[in-house]
Amino acid sequence: MKRLVILGAGTAGTIVANKLRRRFPMSEWQITVVDRDDHHLYQPGLLFVPFGAEPPEALTRSRRSFLRRGVRLFLGEVEVVQPELRVVLLTDGRVIGYDYLVIATGTSPRPDQTPGMLGPQWRRSIFDFYTADGAVALRQALADFDRGRLVVHVVDQPIKCPVAPLEFAFLAEARFRERGLRDRIELVYATPLSGAFTKPVASAALGHLLTERKIELETDFLVERVDAERKTLVSYDEREVPFDLLVTVPLNLGADFVARSGLGDELNYVPVDRHTLQATGHPEIFAIGDANDLPTSKAGSVAHFSAEVLAENLDDLVHGRPLRASFDGHANCFVETGDGKGLLIDFNYDVEPLPGEYPVPRIGPLSLLHETARNHWAKLAFQSVYWHLLLPGRRMPVPNQLSLRGKRRVSRED
Repeated sequence: MKRLVILGAGTAGTIVANKLRRRFPMSEWQITVVDRDDHHLYQPGLLFVPFGAEPPEALTRSRRSFLRRGVRLFLGEVEVVQPELRVVLLTDGRVIGYDYLVIATGTSPRPDQTPGMLGPQWRRSIFDFYTADGAVALRQALADFDRGRLVVHVVDQPIKCPVAPLEFAFLAEARFRERGLRDRIELVYATPLSGAFTKPVASAALGHLLTERKIELETDFLVERVDAERKTLVSYDEREVPFDLLVTVPLNLGADFVARSGLGDELNYVPVDRHTLQATGHPEIFAIGDANDLPTSKAGSVAHFSAEVLAENLDDLVHGRPLRASFDGHANCFVETGDGKGLLIDFNYDVEPLPGEYPVPRIGPLSLLHETARNHWAKLAFQSVYWHLLLPGRRMPVPNQLSLRGKRRVSRED
């Protein structure tokens, strides 16, 4: 009996477990998934919680309910992985042996890593929204905020769902206009990047959205500390950004056990081959989703598009074949822009976002790099797709590899 252990039952871990359960016979394979609890949160939904949408408990399902029959779920915290012994040690003393291991433990915001972020102003004038508690606390703060300076801030890249801070800024701006408060509120977007978007072409094509909405852009801002007493962000080059209300995305780090196991980089992400997803120096270990160091977005779409690659390559490895499947870094992201509209971007390692139609050339029905109501409704509708198609590991009606069909080449100057 071969033993496959998957650490993490989030988006990536659940999809991979279900795909591999279909591929590997139960009579020959024992598949075990480990996570700290039985609560699967639809993380994209947290963006809307501060604006009055359904609370986090409505975005949560049982992890067990989405794992196929024959997949075991162990609840517990991982203490360390010992690759030389091929075992996983849990903090409660349990030992789980494996022949093959998939690390899918994601990434998490760590406000403790920025001096001054945690303290008396945390969840009073300084908020996050990437956690359920943070999103709920911010909802009341945002409802009470009727004048002053709102700063939306990203500590550093990479972060999961890299467009979410921009989406928050757009949604906040639209909400303030609806409430008749826009002239009394100053909006600032502070980013460590040289532009608003992570991709230069997207920044060039879409930067006007901030200008039109009168959102001030503070670029190349690498925060050194938060001066909570003065309500000011202070950068390493001594620039200051004052705030009355700060909505921040703290530094994101991978799981601590990755560092303890000697499997991670300085941010606790597992270095992998960017095409095969195989861990560097450990052919029996793969890492997927936000847990690895791929040079692409830490987004659910990446977990989805790379899951089939991992499944095929693990199958090849088990049967002694060369690893034939290759991940191209494909990612796509909806970007809420307020007023019931949204954008869609689609890209990979080598191709930046391009205008066009998606997923069917010349038909769409979704538009790339263009604000439409259809994109907004597609983002909202995706929650149902997520629960019923994506997590169960069913084939989605979109290609895993980036397709250039239906896209139009542009230059950065366009």
